[in-house]
Amino acid sequence: FLFKERIVYLGMTLVPSVTELLVAELLYLQFEDPQKPIYFYINSTGTAKEGDKMAYDAEAFAIYDTMSYVKNPLYTVCVGTAWGEAAMLLAAGEKGHRAALPSSTIMIKEPIAAKRGQASDLDLARLELREVRDEVVKTLSKHTERTIQQISEDIRRPIYMKPERAIEFGIIDKVLEDSF
Repeated sequence: FLFKERIVYLGMTLVPSVTELLVAELLYLQFEDPQKPIYFYINSTGTAKEGDKMAYDAEAFAIYDTMSYVKNPLYTVCVGTAWGEAAMLLAAGEKGHRAALPSSTIMIKEPIAAKRGQASDLDLARLELREVRDEVVKTLSKHTERTIQQISEDIRRPIYMKPERAIEFGIIDKVLEDSF
């Protein structure tokens, strides 16, 4: 039923199987009708869970690139948590149509690494992590209209936001209030 109503739901950590499904759904909905909006509901801790790295950052960027590629307007809604890379996806929705439910929590942070091994492997992992961080900063800057320097400074430590603060920050545009 959700898919029939053009709703795509991210309800867990961004692991490869979730990414594959979301990318396929976005592409299919574009193929079905490239004019109608797609509603992307997010309740995710990004690529980490309870402080542990659970997935690769490439998962988030695969979804982000697909969001940018599809012709449809993409309306994003946080329905619980949008942390880390999930907050980046939330911000990447269609301007004016990025929202959160009143009790949602949005958090931005630097990407984290979970690499072990020999020194040369760790050197490569650090380089990759810096490149991913730069890409996250550029993406958040683009969609929040904050400068790269501001975002770079902001994400040095996690920032947890209620929807009102996320509006001020430029991640979302509105809070979806009760419809009773």
